Amino acid sequence: MLSKRNIWLLKIVLFLFALNSLTLCLYFTSHSKPPSSSPSTVNRHFNGLNHRYLKPWPILPSYLPWSHHSPPPLSSCEAYFGNGFSDRRDLFGDQSGGGGGGWFRCWYSDTLQSSVCEGGRIRMDPGRVLMSRGAERLEEVIGRKEEEELPRFQNGAFEVDGGPGFRGSPRRLVADELLDRYVPLGGIGTHTMRDLFGSARIVGSDHFECQRWVEEPTLLVTRFEYANLFHTVTDWYSAYVSSRVTGLPNRPNVIFVDGHCTGPMEETWKALFSSLRYAKNFSGPVCFRHAIFSPLGYETALFKGLSEEINCHGASAHDLWQNPDDQRTARLSEFGEMIRASFGFPVNRHRVEKPVSGYNVLFVRREDYLAHPRHGGKVESRLSNEQEVFDSLNNWASNHHVCKVNLVNGLFAHMPMKEQVRAIQDASVIIGAHGAGLTHIVSALPKTVILEIISSHYRRPHFALIARWKGLEYHAINLEGSHAKPEIVIDKLSSIMRSLGC
Repeated sequence: MLSKRNIWLLKIVLFLFALNSLTLCLYFTSHSKPPSSSPSTVNRHFNGLNHRYLKPWPILPSYLPWSHHSPPPLSSCEAYFGNGFSDRRDLFGDQSGGGGGGWFRCWYSDTLQSSVCEGGRIRMDPGRVLMSRGAERLEEVIGRKEEEELPRFQNGAFEVDGGPGFRGSPRRLVADELLDRYVPLGGIGTHTMRDLFGSARIVGSDHFECQRWVEEPTLLVTRFEYANLFHTVTDWYSAYVSSRVTGLPNRPNVIFVDGHCTGPMEETWKALFSSLRYAKNFSGPVCFRHAIFSPLGYETALFKGLSEEINCHGASAHDLWQNPDDQRTARLSEFGEMIRASFGFPVNRHRVEKPVSGYNVLFVRREDYLAHPRHGGKVESRLSNEQEVFDSLNNWASNHHVCKVNLVNGLFAHMPMKEQVRAIQDASVIIGAHGAGLTHIVSALPKTVILEIISSHYRRPHFALIARWKGLEYHAINLEGSHAKPEIVIDKLSSIMRSLGC
């Protein structure tokens, strides 16, 4: 017979067992329910991320405020490279959301003649965007035409919630006269952002159906020459400027509204921003709490400077903070620091002291590689005896006894983007024939020296301009034809090294 003490202990054990069973039952019941399909709870995540996990902006030594008490002067450096988007036009609704509907507005730059536009409660229907799916491997789409990859927008591809007070049939968001004023064609034959806005419609709340919401600020980007580094840098810069102009507190997500296949440049897109996705990769319509539409790369100062005079010179943010100057800028230095910081590299280095391990001289090479579906894999030579020049420089560096010189073979076509940026930031001197790879100098440190070898067939100002706008020392060897005499290149490099104390 059980004693009273044993009976009491047995009751305690049975009670604890029952309590544990009830707890387990409640746990599995609550975790086995399917997710609610209400718009307020479904898909609060974008590609596995939510607002709490958006990347913060890094601290950049060259950063200067993007908001101004008054607009910068027309054609000033800040108007070209910073926030000259000062002409605000509210095209629909109120960002406060007091009316229960969406909103849309544009920030226009008289200097660049383009707009950064943004809006809320915007619906994208990928089924009404006619283009290839995008994000395929290059090998899968060899021979695909470019026009298949560029978006064509049917009416209603993008819609804005007109709110409960909106009545009648859908109407255009932006009329033609407003498109001409705020998103002019300029010299762009196919202006995809203008076409996007032209297709956008305002609809009543009863027709604004959303089963998938993206809660975080999201940049919508259309790319053209996506496999070319120079043009991709103009896209990166436009996306960065758009994020700053609209005052985003964190780095946004990015959606490519194009049908290009994947490429090596995506590594930097993913580093710069919080996440990346292609529009056609959504299985159906998706709605955005806050969408920002990035201007085309062709509309940036980096591209416009090739055909119009932009009288700007690079300067340190510290100097500009103390002595503002409309003809000087630190914006490209800020952007270069943004790229380096996004890859985890230090941004407080301003190479002044003599390097202990020697001076890195980076020779940016042009290599054959398959760039895009319409590319044959052969890169046109801009320096016909490039290997001979490299070998001569390598021999010179090996026998240079005044100081240690490390000649770095910049085979960028077969290097990850992060390693390309690392090679740029570690270089004291960057040499190369005119080619898109030299665009990496946007990430170079302030004391880096640039030496460009220019064929008479390709006298374009791309890299001389970038160097000037960043405040980098720049030298050029202009060739007759595409053949360089190695001794002339060595002589020029020797002079540069002596100026560095080597």
